[in-house]
Amino acid sequence: MTEILGLSQWALEAGFYLFLRIAPIVGFMPGFGESVVPARIKLVLALCFTLAMLPVAAPTIPFAGSQAFFLESLATETTIGLFLGLSLRFFVIALQIAGSMAAQATSLAQLFAGAGAEPMPAIGHMLVISGLALAMLMGLPVRAIELLEMSYRALPIGATPDLPLLAEWASALAGRCFALAFSISAPFLVMSVLYNLTLGVINRAMPQLMVAFVGAPVITWGGLVFLLIFGPLMLSVWWGAFELFLLMPEGITQ
Repeated sequence: MTEILGLSQWALEAGFYLFLRIAPIVGFMPGFGESVVPARIKLVLALCFTLAMLPVAAPTIPFAGSQAFFLESLATETTIGLFLGLSLRFFVIALQIAGSMAAQATSLAQLFAGAGAEPMPAIGHMLVISGLALAMLMGLPVRAIELLEMSYRALPIGATPDLPLLAEWASALAGRCFALAFSISAPFLVMSVLYNLTLGVINRAMPQLMVAFVGAPVITWGGLVFLLIFGPLMLSVWWGAFELFLLMPEGITQ
C-alpha cells in the first residue's frame, strides 16, 4: 500500500509539472482552443494530453522538492506553453487574415458576415472552419502530442529557456504566417488588380458609363467562383505549412 501511495504521489507531482506546459497549448490549439469550446472541455482535454505525455516526459523531471524549483517551474513551464500555444494559434490567424484580404479584394468584406465569436468576413469564416476540419481529419491531436514530445526533448522541465532565442523564433514565425496569409489570398489579389485595371480602361473609353454598377456584380461573382476553384488549393497550402511546422518547429528560423 505504501508503494502504491508513493507511486500515486509521484504521478500527481509529475502530472502537475506537465500540466503547466500542456494547459496553455490546449487553450490556444486550433480546434480545441476555440472560444466556442467550454472551459471544462478544454480542462478535460488538457488532462488527457497530460496522461498521454506522462509515461514519456515524467522520467526526465528532476524532482528537486524545493520551493525554488516549484516557483521556477511554474514560471518557465507556463511561458513555454504560452509560446507553443500561440505559435499554433498563429496559423489560424493566418487563415483569418487571408480571408479578410480576399474579402476586401472582392468587395465581400461586409456581405454575409460570419456570426462566429470573432467577427470576420464570410470568406474568412469559411476558410477557418474548413481549415480546422481539415486539421482534425489529418490527425492534429496526434501531431500535437509529437510536438509536445519534441518540446520536452528540446526544453526539458527544470531548464531555463533562452528568452531572446524564443523571441527571435516567435518573430520569425509571425513573419512566416503573414507571408503564408498573403500567399493563400494571392489569387483574389491578382483578380482584384486585373478587375480595377479593366474598370479603369472602360471608364477612360466610355466616361458616360457607370462602371461601378456594371463591375460590382462581376467582382462579387468572380470572388465566389474563385473561392470554389481555389478554396481546396488554399487549404492544402495552409495545411502543408502547418504540418511542416508541427514536424520541424525549429526550422521556422532557417
